[in-house]
Amino acid sequence: MIRVFDSLADDYLCSAELVACFDARATLARMLEFEAALAKAQAQLGMIPQRAAEHIATVCVVNLFDIEAIKRETAASSSAAIPVVNALTAQVTTRDREAGLYVHWGSSTQDVMDSALMLQARSGIDRLLARLDRIAAILAALTRSHRETLMVARTLSQHASPTTFGYKCALWLEATLSVGCELQRQRASLPLQFGGAAGTLAAYGTRGLELRNLLARDLGLVAVLPWHTDRSVVRALAAALAMSAASAGKLANDLILMMQNEVAELREAAGVGRGASTALPHKRNPVAAMAVVAGAHRVPGQLAALFSCFDHSHERASGAWHAEWQCLREMFVTVGAMLEQLDSALRGIEVDTQAMDANLARSGGLIMAEAVAMALAATLGRSAAQTLVKRAVTRASVEVRLFYEVLKEDQTVIQHLGQDGLVRAMDPRAYLGSQGAMVEAVLTRYEHGRLSTPGAA
Repeated sequence: MIRVFDSLADDYLCSAELVACFDARATLARMLEFEAALAKAQAQLGMIPQRAAEHIATVCVVNLFDIEAIKRETAASSSAAIPVVNALTAQVTTRDREAGLYVHWGSSTQDVMDSALMLQARSGIDRLLARLDRIAAILAALTRSHRETLMVARTLSQHASPTTFGYKCALWLEATLSVGCELQRQRASLPLQFGGAAGTLAAYGTRGLELRNLLARDLGLVAVLPWHTDRSVVRALAAALAMSAASAGKLANDLILMMQNEVAELREAAGVGRGASTALPHKRNPVAAMAVVAGAHRVPGQLAALFSCFDHSHERASGAWHAEWQCLREMFVTVGAMLEQLDSALRGIEVDTQAMDANLARSGGLIMAEAVAMALAATLGRSAAQTLVKRAVTRASVEVRLFYEVLKEDQTVIQHLGQDGLVRAMDPRAYLGSQGAMVEAVLTRYEHGRLSTPGAA
């Protein structure tokens, strides 16, 4: 059916550019694109007169159709295909009665509906990839700028060991590139749906596959067996969208945690009315990141609804197929809105390196406990080193002293590490492992694999 996001004002998690890919007008346009390509391919193979194909193509223009009337008639037929084909036939017949006989020749409702959905999905993916490319560019710039900016890594919400903000951004970038690559893979494999009434292409005799291949080529879709009731295509698309939502949600949640007043390492860009509170004048809420997280909570329900459409019985489903359309469209629109909001959250983000330094020092050096234990383990053995360091950690905490001061009083530590060795073990910059190489690998991947599809709308 053509359900159609007619009002954008009722949902702040609604992407106008994605709505434009899936609204009533876009749905009709893609259906007409299929019908025009079908007629052209059939004429090329001599199945219908060339003149009929030309008349059909001439009237496959959205502005010639009454969209509101089609929407009303869709409710009665449970599919937009019937009113669209009827309206198209009427348009062609007024120009050439004979040509009107060849509209939708030998095709089926599901052929036009599913193929139009794939064309819409391609347009939607192109827009998501363009937005992901912008997000990746911001993350790459942050990675480069802050690859030496020390900060505390947090595991289970607690201080763990030193890291850099550049490495954290590199991990966000890697996740962004990964979901983008999956969307690119989905785009490249979007299939034509073409099987006729029962998936056998019987209306075309022995030339059905020839017609399918030509039609797929003209529409830029992949020629495959009819997938009327094998809905892995739609599920794979939905899974890719869900992964995109999960990746964006994780990143946004990290931003929110880093923007807490007690942490204060990041702030969203300020603006008139941006992040304001109705009750508390002093607040600067992370509103864009919040919207992304809200979307991440919404998408799993949409995914679950689509995956529940499993009962595609026999050669054509009754109900399950119809339920998928709206689920997939809503996922596209929600993920599009999430990426727009994430772009907004990251663009102009304020990084407080002094707060990162202060948080790194907050534990009084305890953040270097693993580094000291590993240095001692080389000669003491892991178990003895762990025991010694845990005892020093406890003493530093109870006596409220710097970890280094406690360690340098321990003769075993000085015996095995020496004063210089202890200083090196307590240096956060000396305990960053391979993150420099990993940052470089992510940046190299980014430079060699931009996400936007060349020539995309």
